[in-house]
Amino acid sequence: MPSEFTLYHNPRCSKSRAALALLEEKGVAADVVKYLDTAPDLATLQDMFAKLGIESVRGMMRTKDDLYKELGLDNPDLDNAALLQAIVEHPALLERPVLVTPTRAAIGRPLENIAALLG
Repeated sequence: MPSEFTLYHNPRCSKSRAALALLEEKGVAADVVKYLDTAPDLATLQDMFAKLGIESVRGMMRTKDDLYKELGLDNPDLDNAALLQAIVEHPALLERPVLVTPTRAAIGRPLENIAALLG
């Protein structure tokens, strides 16, 4: 049976490893998705975006990543749909870690965001 929590995780990222350790410390079982190996589809990203409660998809993107600029994603005319599609095609653009619950989500930068989501 799937967990009610899903952590989008990059094991090479110290913040992502810290988020996983926090979940383990609190005894929270989560489905761990190594999103660089198993990229989230568009519907999953749309759900994540809605649960994050942010205005722009840029808030869930690695906007300082070279790839972001190389792809021209800093163009202010791009809408959220185009930005989500860019993450589908290039999952490395997704900010990490992201913890998703049935009703909300949080990006673990800082880690306190995830701690607050857990209560």
